[in-house]
Amino acid sequence: MTDRPLTILGIAGSLRRESYNRALLRAAARLAPPGVALSTFERLGEIPPYDDDVRLASGLPGPVADLWRRVAEADAVLIACPEYNYGPSGVLKNAIDWISRPPADTPLRHKPVAMMGASTGNFGTARAQLSLRNTLAYLDAYVLARPEVAVFRAAERFDAAGELVDEAGRELVAQLVAGLVDWTRRLSG
Repeated sequence: MTDRPLTILGIAGSLRRESYNRALLRAAARLAPPGVALSTFERLGEIPPYDDDVRLASGLPGPVADLWRRVAEADAVLIACPEYNYGPSGVLKNAIDWISRPPADTPLRHKPVAMMGASTGNFGTARAQLSLRNTLAYLDAYVLARPEVAVFRAAERFDAAGELVDEAGRELVAQLVAGLVDWTRRLSG
């Protein structure tokens, strides 16, 4: 892993083009240490509702196969998880359900993963991240424990152009990405 950039696949769990979670991934890409390439998966909205009959009869739909391949090829995954009704968004959970079947073959198995999230509420995305952490633990993903990044009252922390301007938030995102890089390198031996 030392002779090439460490690759991180970012997944924003929101479909809204101007979502704070997409903006959080852009901030993470800019704050990543040298030697790190962070790309984002932009086809979440194309993934159909999970249906194992489809998978068994026809294989993975195109956008699911693309996500599966990109997760498998990445050294690590960074999820920007919104909070909807105390949990992760349905589209994010749906995408994870698709690429988790069968569980023994999921590209998330033994994959270093970090998560963060932004919301307009007072609690950030702490509850959604806890729920997502449980899902990823079941899939044997190696989820980074700290730092926890749950940007609350996001409208006050991002400017009109979608830039994370809150210095404490920027520092936490930078620490999270650096921690994920370190975690990934330690796990790879």
